[in-house]
Amino acid sequence: MQHLESFSAEILILFFLTITFLFSGLEKILNWKESLQFYSDHFKNTIIKNRLSVFLIIVIIGEIVCGFLSILGIFKIAYSGDKLYGYYATIFAALILLAMLFGQRIAKDYTGAMNITVYFILTIFGVYLLQ
Repeated sequence: MQHLESFSAEILILFFLTITFLFSGLEKILNWKESLQFYSDHFKNTIIKNRLSVFLIIVIIGEIVCGFLSILGIFKIAYSGDKLYGYYATIFAALILLAMLFGQRIAKDYTGAMNITVYFILTIFGVYLLQ
């Protein structure tokens, strides 16, 4: 635990990503029907409307993987100072956020796309710190 002080910003960013993605993925799984209905309405006038459940499953898997990579990254940094898993978590998070941004732009939800930018900026800062 000697590395907590040296890498506090990196660890806090990884905690943020853990909470953001793990809870989002689990919430979508636990409320599958409601999630599918919400996204069906959101993307009803888009090219992905017929493949929405596939895209939703891919996003859920990505969110869960990112959450667990973030947790692993926290422990690796705290105990050994190794930032590799944290770096992978931030790269993975950035890719998921870009996919979400793409979806929001397709749905013409410009406010939703703008909101993703805030998460993306923090994630890219995490990439910078963890490289």
